[in-house]
Amino acid sequence: MIDQNAQKRAAAFAAADLVPDGATIGLGTGSTFAFVIARLGERLRQGLSVRGVPTSRTTAELAQQAGIPLVDLDAVDRLDLAIDGADEVDPHKNLIKGGGGAHLRERLVASAAAEMVVVVDESKLVKVLGAVFPLPVEVSPLGWTHTARRIAATGCEPRRREQHGKPWQTDNGNYVLDCRYPGIPDPAALQRLLDGIVGVVDHGLFVGMAGRVVVADAAGRVRVLP
Repeated sequence: MIDQNAQKRAAAFAAADLVPDGATIGLGTGSTFAFVIARLGERLRQGLSVRGVPTSRTTAELAQQAGIPLVDLDAVDRLDLAIDGADEVDPHKNLIKGGGGAHLRERLVASAAAEMVVVVDESKLVKVLGAVFPLPVEVSPLGWTHTARRIAATGCEPRRREQHGKPWQTDNGNYVLDCRYPGIPDPAALQRLLDGIVGVVDHGLFVGMAGRVVVADAAGRVRVLP
């Protein structure tokens, strides 16, 4: 058995090896994706040509350090691929994302890609979304308490994400409410509810967006869910 970081590395390297030469790709955010960037940096030194669209400032910095040329999303018509991690993946490949708070930019980038490849270790595979990991919901700071009450009416306990006793804010300047549900058996229905709430900017439910899911198990073996 190998540790979780080694599992993440195995899955991330396998996903990075899916990137074809000359591709323009979406670069996700999070601890797993840092390994994707590391592998892409290795492949660049071996002659790979690739451009990346980052989903966060942190990812942009890591990509620049790895030598990956960056391009703005609005400067391209289409991405060949987007690679990203996930906090949970259900049997239908619906996702919870947003542990790193970059889910709005991640969704924008993924929606511009021909395919979203998801990279996870086996612990992220769940039977039902939300029973373990809270759902991040990005909200406008203006009137956020009113928005939180409307979100709570969908059956959760929302808690504003904080850091050092102050509200944590996304790269977009918004708050994140981490919403604890007993489980999300119908992600599409909840997505529709959240999309209709005034004050909600975006949320971490990614329904029907994932393509291939690259999974590493406790022994470091990698499989791809088509």
